[in-house]
Amino acid sequence: MPGTIAIIAALPREIAAVVRGTKADAALVKDGVWLYRADGAVVVAAGMGAERAAIAVEAALATGEVTMLISAGLAGGCSAGIVAGSVIEANVVVDARTGERFVSAAEPKGRSRSVTLASTESIASVREKARLAASYGAMLVDMEAATVARLARATGLPFRAIKGVSDGYDFELSSLAKFAGGHGSFRTGAFALHTALRPWEWGKAIKLGRGSSRALAGLEVALGQVIAEGEHSLGG
Repeated sequence: MPGTIAIIAALPREIAAVVRGTKADAALVKDGVWLYRADGAVVVAAGMGAERAAIAVEAALATGEVTMLISAGLAGGCSAGIVAGSVIEANVVVDARTGERFVSAAEPKGRSRSVTLASTESIASVREKARLAASYGAMLVDMEAATVARLARATGLPFRAIKGVSDGYDFELSSLAKFAGGHGSFRTGAFALHTALRPWEWGKAIKLGRGSSRALAGLEVALGQVIAEGEHSLGG
């Protein structure tokens, strides 16, 4: 299948709409790797964080079909101009641990400014978002894009980062980090129970849920366009 792109996300829910109607590779699911083959794309979610992102990329490359790597999924905003529910393509990715920078294959299409995404080792707090904005000019933050970019560089493949914004620069729900599960998963049921017993967190949880839902709906459209257009660029 020449011309196939690989879309790399963290959690299966981030790609669920994109792969609707297809089944994951059953041999990989037991290891926490959800790999789908769609027309024009290999779509993989293997969990949160750099290690799981590397596993996802490895699984995608093993199909022998990949001509581009795209880091997709949800990200947080680091600056006031980034609105929850929007979809944004970054053209620069920074590894916040090492300071390493990667330039994507995105074409500006009239973009008046560079969009930088910083990848961190854990879910970013409001304080960390502010630090990333000040240190790197970051407008977005996630946990996987830098790893995908690094592996794209190592394998000679073009790279893009297309993210749905789940929360703004001033949003923080500290309990989120407690619910990371095996294989980089997120224990949704445990988080829901935890939140249900803490009414003072309901408002934030609802806000996050709404922002994530809007972002994923937009991401479905954006990724659908990328798949349909092959390697043509998406407007940021």
